[in-house]
Amino acid sequence: MTTNPWQIDRLDLDGYLARLGLPAREPSRAALDELHEAHVRAFTFDNIDVLLGSHPGVGLDAVQEKFMGRGRGGYCFEHSTIFSAALERLGYDVRRHLGRAGDPADGSQQGRTHMVVEVLQDGRRLLCDTGFGMSVLRPIPLADGAEDDHGGWCYRVDRNDGAWEMRRLRDEGWLMMHTTDELPVLPVDVVIGHHYTSTHPASHFTRTLMITRHLPGRHVTVTHEAVTVRRADAPTEHRPLREGELAEWLRILEVPLTTDEELLLLKRVAEVRAPS
Repeated sequence: MTTNPWQIDRLDLDGYLARLGLPAREPSRAALDELHEAHVRAFTFDNIDVLLGSHPGVGLDAVQEKFMGRGRGGYCFEHSTIFSAALERLGYDVRRHLGRAGDPADGSQQGRTHMVVEVLQDGRRLLCDTGFGMSVLRPIPLADGAEDDHGGWCYRVDRNDGAWEMRRLRDEGWLMMHTTDELPVLPVDVVIGHHYTSTHPASHFTRTLMITRHLPGRHVTVTHEAVTVRRADAPTEHRPLREGELAEWLRILEVPLTTDEELLLLKRVAEVRAPS
């Protein structure tokens, strides 16, 4: 019987690394950067199962069956659960944190429903954020005022009132992404957060579609109503989602749905779009 509350011994580490196309490496900053970027590029960020009302849960067994068994993606609880388990199995010093998406300054901050992973490597604290819609491609130092420019994608971390604020640079300045606290996190906390985001009528994940992915040279976000293409060296493209276009984007973003799942998703998105 495992003594680790996160049941990391149940992870098929070889299968996970195979899905990423990487070998097992000794812990190092370079290996961590490589693993982080490979994970973000391998799996979509999406809430498809939440919108369909068929989410299998955020336990490690369910997540690895979905991510490795089917090549699917998910949202932060799933990404951080499997990523942190892999890191621990590889020998990294890992801590899990919860945070609040949105900006307290404009009233958009939410409950503690975002999950990130901290790694202590060579005496430095590093923030791994594989499960945000516009995820960083590599870890960023968890230090006040730390900035990182990776291929033109710029992020910043600030310490404010005992919490860590994560921002992304846009044309109009630094956009608040989320605020992470340092309270201890247990598996039940993740289950509770997932229960809210996947079932509560106030959760936007139950009422809207979001699929995002880092593709070569661009980051694509597809919602039930719009398409946004971001490039590090060009203005952002944003336009309405055309009628019947979602199926095409499922192919481009390589979302491996069954025929029944895709038909149900298209039907559900049509229902969500109807009021507008």
